[in-house]
Amino acid sequence: MLSLGEVTAGRARLSGTPEQPPLVLIDLDVDGASGEEVARAARALAERHVVAVGVTHRRVPDAWATLLGALTLTLAPGGPGRSWVATDPDATRRLQQTVAAAPRAALTLANLLPAIARAEVRDGLLLESLAYSTLLAGPEFQLWRVSTPQRPVPAVDDAVIVARHGDDLEITLNRPERHNAFGRAVRDGLIDALEIAALDDSVREVTLVGAGRSFCSGGDLDEFGTATDPASAHLTRLARSAGWRVHQLRDRTRAVLHGACIGAGIEVPAFAGRVEARADAFFQLPEVSMGLIPGAGGTVSLTHRIGTHRTAYLALSGDRIDARTALDWGLVDALV
Repeated sequence: MLSLGEVTAGRARLSGTPEQPPLVLIDLDVDGASGEEVARAARALAERHVVAVGVTHRRVPDAWATLLGALTLTLAPGGPGRSWVATDPDATRRLQQTVAAAPRAALTLANLLPAIARAEVRDGLLLESLAYSTLLAGPEFQLWRVSTPQRPVPAVDDAVIVARHGDDLEITLNRPERHNAFGRAVRDGLIDALEIAALDDSVREVTLVGAGRSFCSGGDLDEFGTATDPASAHLTRLARSAGWRVHQLRDRTRAVLHGACIGAGIEVPAFAGRVEARADAFFQLPEVSMGLIPGAGGTVSLTHRIGTHRTAYLALSGDRIDARTALDWGLVDALV
């Protein structure tokens, strides 16, 4: 735990390496810090190359907004804007565990999110894809892949069902036996279905739903890492981005979520203009624990909805949040 004074004086370690878990905790329980001291700390942190987490047991003053903006995230009971997360006392341990297990992925995420916040959606997806595809070749993902059994994926003809009701197009993810895991069949079926609305202006509304107990449990783990090489993975990810298609139709698209909404299961629908969730919905970004970052557009869609700090918290902690928290954060627009 570093003090704000150590950061201000330039005595803090603000540059990490994959060999040394690059997580720095910064104590924000400070009395009497001047505006100039806080500003100097913010300038120092703006040059950081670590996962920098502010920690405090009191509400962060609004005047510290620039300082919080320079951190990866802040654990606090309150503060300005969306730059803080109220959580339990064990949150720092979970963050430490994730970063220690996958320092390359964690540091990549921490460096990527501020750049994506400044980028247009298409450019953000490009940056995300480059980072994700690079990590596919990294040792952290390779360790996860070796340790995770990989089974054949059954073929299916109706991974996505499309129904037209007047001017409305309902698109249903239809692999309930796999909790609608976002494998190639579901991804391609969704893209093809969205193309109908893109070509037909008479479709006034597109509704995304999922069959069975979950909207979508995230990427199909049995397909992770099957690209022939990182460059091919990057090019495919860009060319076959369901999130980009949803974004293009966002003004006409509504997602209705329930059950597990994990990884791609929230990353893709978060591009929709309106996101509704049932009471049983929960949300999670587990990719960093696999040595990756969110790769279905989540660094873009979630950042635009809830900000970089809460996106970083979800990805680095692996925590689940419920529908009520998602509504409070702005990840969803309404509960149904």
